[in-house]
Amino acid sequence: MLAPLRERASAVVNDAAGLATQAHPATKLALRELLRSMNSYYSNRIEGQSTTPRNIQAALHQEFSDRPEIAQLQRIAVAHIEAEKVVSRQADSTSALSADFAKMAHGALYRHLAPADRMTSDGLVVEPSALREINVTVGRHNPPAWQSLPRFMDAFTQHYDRQRPADLQIIAIACAHHRLAWMHPFADGNGRAARLQTHAAMLPVTRGLWSVNRGFARGVQDYYGYLAAADAPRQGDLDGRGNLTERGLVQWVDYFLRVCEDQVSYMAQMLMLDSMKAKINAVVQIESAHGRLRPEAALPLYHLFAAGPVTRGEFIQMTGLGERTGRSLLAAALKSGLAASDSPRGPVRFAFPLDALPVLLPSLYGGVDDVG
Repeated sequence: MLAPLRERASAVVNDAAGLATQAHPATKLALRELLRSMNSYYSNRIEGQSTTPRNIQAALHQEFSDRPEIAQLQRIAVAHIEAEKVVSRQADSTSALSADFAKMAHGALYRHLAPADRMTSDGLVVEPSALREINVTVGRHNPPAWQSLPRFMDAFTQHYDRQRPADLQIIAIACAHHRLAWMHPFADGNGRAARLQTHAAMLPVTRGLWSVNRGFARGVQDYYGYLAAADAPRQGDLDGRGNLTERGLVQWVDYFLRVCEDQVSYMAQMLMLDSMKAKINAVVQIESAHGRLRPEAALPLYHLFAAGPVTRGEFIQMTGLGERTGRSLLAAALKSGLAASDSPRGPVRFAFPLDALPVLLPSLYGGVDDVG
């Protein structure tokens, strides 16, 4: 039963390693920053609390809606982005598959929220990293009694916090995601904490260039359905040896691997050099048709994507234009967001502006118009 899963997990590892070679490190860094916002969007969407990518971008610039309900969703989105930064840094120095890491992930999220934004629908203020001290029912699932949570969390660490080959580690990450959701250790925020932990644990494979969150959110009913199916009691003597169904857990792992396969394939297609060259040309043509960018911007922008940052003089030289016209074009490219720089005279690098995503990374946010 495990061999086919290991074979597929190994293929995911290999495909992901190939993906990591498809763009310059500076371009990959820009993509990782973009995917942090995407992860926030999708993880909160799974919880029915998402705002638009444009609202998230505004919130990152401290621009919040006048409507309290939208502003709250913006704050939650920013908190998720900041929490992902924390768990990603921590994953560099410690194992992500421990109960302490799950508690840290929960705390990283909720410490970025004021008490009013941590309040549940029944008036309970959720404390960062604190295990719940009430019994709960989640749909048809009754998680362990709160008094037993320390024992379950210790067992979680003992079982999952160990070294494994990369293929077995992906399977362990899938199982740990279910187990944490099954325990439901926090009063609220369990799904978000589990997805933050899973993101961190998957970083050695994803390198931050693709995300299971996007796959989970593109089929929320499947996500919750497979989790719930793995919650079922053991179905007879041939269904594993624990209290829960092994068959249901295998189905969940199969689903998790399908999500991984789909997301690696999606991003590999998006970052193919030939297709990206055509997409950059298309974006430049659209900008040119509106009088915002000259067609000569296409070549240097593609160079930034494929070969990395260049000096401003090199960018201007690649346009084939005169000094004055080339400087104007560079200024327009920076204004469009397709190029970025850390200082007024510093090198320029490729960027992924929100308005260009429907062309550069189609369906990253679902539908073409879903960035709004």
